[in-house]
Amino acid sequence: MTHILVAGGGIGGLAAALGQARSGHRVTVLEGRPRFAEIGAGIQLAPNAFHALAALGVRDAVAGRADFIDELRFMDGMSGEQVTAMPLTGGYRARFGNPYAVVHRADLHRALLDGCRDAGVELIGGQRVTGYEQSGGHVTVSTAAGERFRAEVLLGADGLRSAVREQLVGDGPPRISGHTIYRSVIPMSEVPEELRTRSVTLWAGPGRHFVHYPIGGGDYLNLAATRDDGADTEITGAPATRDHVLSEFAGLDDSARRLLELGRDWRVWVLCDRDPVETWVDGRVALAGDAAHPMLQYAAQGACMALEDAVTLGTVLRCDPADVPQRLEKYNGVRRERTARTTLTARWMGSELYHPARGRAAARNTLLAGHSVDDLHDVVSWLHGATDFSTL
Repeated sequence: MTHILVAGGGIGGLAAALGQARSGHRVTVLEGRPRFAEIGAGIQLAPNAFHALAALGVRDAVAGRADFIDELRFMDGMSGEQVTAMPLTGGYRARFGNPYAVVHRADLHRALLDGCRDAGVELIGGQRVTGYEQSGGHVTVSTAAGERFRAEVLLGADGLRSAVREQLVGDGPPRISGHTIYRSVIPMSEVPEELRTRSVTLWAGPGRHFVHYPIGGGDYLNLAATRDDGADTEITGAPATRDHVLSEFAGLDDSARRLLELGRDWRVWVLCDRDPVETWVDGRVALAGDAAHPMLQYAAQGACMALEDAVTLGTVLRCDPADVPQRLEKYNGVRRERTARTTLTARWMGSELYHPARGRAAARNTLLAGHSVDDLHDVVSWLHGATDFSTL
């Protein structure tokens, strides 16, 4: 039995821990915060995420807390006209083998946390990993609390500002995207009947877009409005006034505007990611999730990629402890190209698909409107259709 340390108790860290526990390893998760909890609002889970959740043994637990979506709708945010819609039932589910859903981040985290507890994972809060050293087939980590922990493997899943990545890759702070997102969650009872849908709806406008979808069993509506405003300073969850948010999205169609006006208790983030790197492995240490490949939200794949990482790691580390470095190199090789492509696709979507103005927006609308349902499913097949994360 190999002892695995996991730095970080968020979605990526717990998924990685669960994958290792299901492979028969002893697993210890070190979380910097005192409690294992997740903040935030809704996230989207494509079929590839459900395939990964099934491999981790928690698909049903997540599905029981999720809202299944009938279609992805792309709207012209200025005219209010529907540009295209991709159905997510019938043929989509048959082709990709699972549904498309949205779930509150806390519900996904809770399912993974319960899975870890059931699998006997040791969960230690208040121990933020600050660095590591390797010697004699072991890794020893240091924490901000002055403690040291020793194991045969360290998986750094400590997020966008990962201390493990800083030592392993050394590429400095995250890249600030220049995009600012405002988030709110409101009771569905406050939403007019004619504006309630079982869809993820995106309203695209010049230098801005607005997304909304149901969460919490349909009891709430998740609102996420993004401005391509050139922001150059990180902001994480700061409050924003309703008047400010509405002023940032002036000119949107009346239906989108009506939903924005319902938002309250807005919070704001400046979005960040990192450039893809060739290597996120160092001997017996490897990165996973946002620590390895943080990406912008526009492809709705950040959590999905972390879940895929966990499944791959759970497969490749079914080995003798002496073989760990070589097996982690295989993990790096298996995951590098796919996660890099997803990262760069998300960037492209944010700049070229969602935010064009005037002639470029019209050309985009014409292109999208010309796609059949099968065409749209073909476009996402490389991403949503993945099922075997150990051989991608």
